[in-house]
Amino acid sequence: MKKINDVYIHEDSHISGDVTLGKNTNIWPFVSIRGDVAAITVGEGTSVQDQVTLHCRFDVPLSIGNNVVIGHQACVHCAEVGDGTLIGIGSKILDNAVIGKNCLIAAGAVIRPGTVVPDGTMMAGVPAKVIRDVTTEEIADIQDIARRYLQLSEDHMNGKYPDYS
Repeated sequence: MKKINDVYIHEDSHISGDVTLGKNTNIWPFVSIRGDVAAITVGEGTSVQDQVTLHCRFDVPLSIGNNVVIGHQACVHCAEVGDGTLIGIGSKILDNAVIGKNCLIAAGAVIRPGTVVPDGTMMAGVPAKVIRDVTTEEIADIQDIARRYLQLSEDHMNGKYPDYS
């Protein structure tokens, strides 16, 4: 793990093209962020976990808010993800979808192209459907996860967890 301009980036990740990463964002192993067909912006304090893909349609930029948690192996190929949202492990967010603030997208969910997810909504399933409103406790949990991953990235960078490969 290395720190470049207040962003934590794992050496085994790939970032190319028109990509802007906010302060305290952490990028984990085998992440692919490709700003080759349009700009990608990731807000402050966002955690992009192992094997995530961030990409977008031609000429449709991708904007990810602050303190977002993107779980392992998710594919985010949409237009927008609002602040404080959790994208669950292995979920797929497809073309031109817009995810609101403080949302919870369940593990394995598939958000169909063009879907607009209102603020504070939990979605699950294939294709994903509205399950319920996100609770204040869940919103706090998402923020806690983002903070913990920031601390974890600092710990890795400072050698707390040595690489055995």
